[in-house]
Amino acid sequence: MKGIHVGTARRNGLSALALAMALAWQSAWATSVTLNLKDADLSALIGTVAEVTGTNFIVDPRVKGKVTVVSSKPMESDEVYQVFLSILKVHGYAAVPSGSVVKIVPDVNAKAEGVPSATDKEPGRGDEVVTRVIEVNNVSAAQLVPILRPLVPQQGHMAAYPGTNVLIISDRAENIERLVSIVRRMDQQSDNEIEVMPLQYASAAEVVRIIGALNKPQPGIPQAAGNEASVIADERTNSVLIGGDKADRLRLRMVISHLDTPLERGGNTHVIYLKYAKAEDLVKVLTGVSTSIAQEQKGGAQAAGGGGGGGTRAQSGELSIQADEAANALVINAAPDVYRSLESVIRQLDIRRAQVHVEAVIAEINTDKTMELGVQWRGTDGLNGAGAIGGTNFTGVGAGINDVAANPLASGAGLSVGYFEGTTKILGKEILNLGVLVKALASDSDTNILSTPNLVTLDNQEAEIVVAQNVPFVTGSYSSTGAAEGATNPFQTIQREDVGLKLKVKPQINEGDAIKLEIEQEISSVGVKPQDAADIFTNKRSIKTSVMVDDKQMIVLGGLIDDNLTETVQKVPLLGDLPVLGNLFKARKTNKTKRNLMVFLQPSILRDAAYTNEVSSGKYSFMRGLQTQMRDKGVNLMSDDEAPLLPDYPPVGNDGAGNASAPAETQPLPEAPAPVNP
Repeated sequence: MKGIHVGTARRNGLSALALAMALAWQSAWATSVTLNLKDADLSALIGTVAEVTGTNFIVDPRVKGKVTVVSSKPMESDEVYQVFLSILKVHGYAAVPSGSVVKIVPDVNAKAEGVPSATDKEPGRGDEVVTRVIEVNNVSAAQLVPILRPLVPQQGHMAAYPGTNVLIISDRAENIERLVSIVRRMDQQSDNEIEVMPLQYASAAEVVRIIGALNKPQPGIPQAAGNEASVIADERTNSVLIGGDKADRLRLRMVISHLDTPLERGGNTHVIYLKYAKAEDLVKVLTGVSTSIAQEQKGGAQAAGGGGGGGTRAQSGELSIQADEAANALVINAAPDVYRSLESVIRQLDIRRAQVHVEAVIAEINTDKTMELGVQWRGTDGLNGAGAIGGTNFTGVGAGINDVAANPLASGAGLSVGYFEGTTKILGKEILNLGVLVKALASDSDTNILSTPNLVTLDNQEAEIVVAQNVPFVTGSYSSTGAAEGATNPFQTIQREDVGLKLKVKPQINEGDAIKLEIEQEISSVGVKPQDAADIFTNKRSIKTSVMVDDKQMIVLGGLIDDNLTETVQKVPLLGDLPVLGNLFKARKTNKTKRNLMVFLQPSILRDAAYTNEVSSGKYSFMRGLQTQMRDKGVNLMSDDEAPLLPDYPPVGNDGAGNASAPAETQPLPEAPAPVNP
């Protein structure tokens, strides 16, 4: 017999065992099987398929259900197995090969089992559960996952591995094959290319700016999705790089061709208005650059034409760069290629330079202590020029005994105790002008000086602040006798010097936030004139150095620590060395001076208007607060309204309604203005 029809009846209670026996007999004699089942037990169908195909199955206990299959034509054992896999898929189960057996498990557990791996040569058949690795060559595999994920059932699995740009899918072989065909259609080489379009007359940067303005999105108009064409300027070769699909590139080439045309009027004369740089300063730089460019072009033309470079020499002779101080503009007359090079240099030089705010702290503490103690005496036995005379006179303890005897008010500072008598008897001998003077002095002086100068300057611009007094110093004197008897004509030459605080700084902002500072710091003051000095003198402390410091970091520039101890002893030989009594024949003076001076510096980079306003408003508010405190204390003998007071700090901006607005956020520095051709 060629084929056998296999079916199940609900009547007469045909059991699964009877069905299995019938199918076993049929499979022994039949070469094809026709499945026609209605409400058959799934476990019975599994047994039937095992008999027909000769496959060993391991069935999960959760695999249960009733099966209905309608078929009108016989099938080979291979086809029966494929139908069986489809029946399992419909009921939520999957067959997973494992060695010589096939495990039948629920779909949700199938991907965790040993699912076989499929390839392009062996992709699997029908509803067989497989895992397949799909290579993607031209697009990103990660971008395909969200597109293909809705096409994979919930129990399936899809993931992308960016390392090798592949897709990993676990699902039915038939569905995976469908996904492979979709991926192959999407994984195509794009027609996006990059074209280089050299320009002859126009500036590449200016052309890119115009095209960018044309392609700027308009508010309220939706933009088309997809890759947009990109245009980049190569100023070195004066070329425009165009990227995008073929249609966009063709459109951009047409626009650029119309822009790259010679000027109808104006010739080679261009006017460039500067925003930040000074026109006079740029003329010197541009003149040197243009000379180098002209020499290079002349040499290239001679090398190419064997010395026939007349045209290039003529163009070089037309080069002219002038500065208009009133408009701060440059007037350039040059060939197009030379002008393009100069325009690039101007754009890079005409930038807004950052500023540096330098805060210096100068702290000085001086301590001076002096102790003096001495005894002086005198006596003689006669005033006729003959006889004995004796006494001591020490200069280290103020006025001498003879000066005090002549004028008691000349004893000077400190404690002075003296005794003077015209005649007295000592050991039966009459002594004349006997006198004793005891001098004691202790002094203690402290000085605390704090200076905090502030200075703001441009990057690479030297600045100086001077807070001092202009003190006159006598440098010479002369007196001449006139014609009349006794008449003189004296005069003196005087030189005035600044005495006080001087701070000179030149900052240079390096890459990042590091600042190089060239600093000259000087502190001077008028000292106390000593008795033996010809004129007044000044104390001077100065520092000249170069340092590297980060933004807003404090650094110590230098310091002076001086500790002096001076002890002076004046005594009478032998007598001054006697214990206790020796103090009557000596004078002692001790002087201790200690001086501490430190200079600190903290620079801050002012890159934008917001931070500059923050620093300025802080200093302004501090000064206004001090004035307000003085005004609140009141003004004697006049109205308080007459006390000076700074006005409120002006607002940064205006919102159009008269309200002050907060400082704007930091914006990138604008490019140089486009050249204006007359």
